Order: sequence, then structure tokens, then C-alpha cells
Amino acid sequence: MITLYGIKTCDTCRKARKALDAQNTPYHYHDLREQGMDKALLEHLIDRVGLAALLNTRSTTWRGLDPADQQAVKNDANSARSLMLANPTLLKRPLLDTGDRMIVGFKRDEYAELPH
Repeated sequence: MITLYGIKTCDTCRKARKALDAQNTPYHYHDLREQGMDKALLEHLIDRVGLAALLNTRSTTWRGLDPADQQAVKNDANSARSLMLANPTLLKRPLLDTGDRMIVGFKRDEYAELPH
């Protein structure tokens, strides 16, 4: 089963959901803010795409962090993990896990290739 990780108030996540719905691709939606993210899920995502690919340094949450925290995240993977667990909005989204691959962000062409 395909899983789409996102946040319901995120415009890009809404686009991803609409695209999947329009092409009748079955998926499970996991809202990172409402359903949360535990350490096991974070590690799964990191294993699939890497820590650097997950960290959204353009987010409002990132810009609101203390500069010392931002620097710690850049220098220490454990600090990054801790902050991501506490603030799931620090993850780039949507994250689409097909089982075979992980798509970070919404890429219409890649979504169109998914099985219907």
C-alpha cells in the first residue's frame, strides 16, 4: 500500500492528494501533525532518502528556530532527529512511500507513473 505523509494544511500535500485521487491510485494518508511521527517512522524515512533530503530549511518552522538550534541541526544528526521529532513540519513534504521508492515533494510526472 502506498503511504503519503504530509500535513493537511500544506498546499503541496493537497495537490499530491488530488493527483492521487484523480488517477484512482489507492493510498493511505498519514498526517504528520495530527497522527504524529515516532522515532521508528523518522528512522524509516531517513533510511529511505537521507537526513539532508528530509530537512526543510525553507519552512516557517525552520525560520522560527533559534540560530543556535539551526547550527546544531546542521552539525549534529542527533540534534536534527530530535528537532524533527518535536517539529514534524521540519520535514519536506509530501513524502510518498510506494514501498519500492520514496518521492520527496510533489512531482506530477512521477505520480502519474504510479499504478492505478
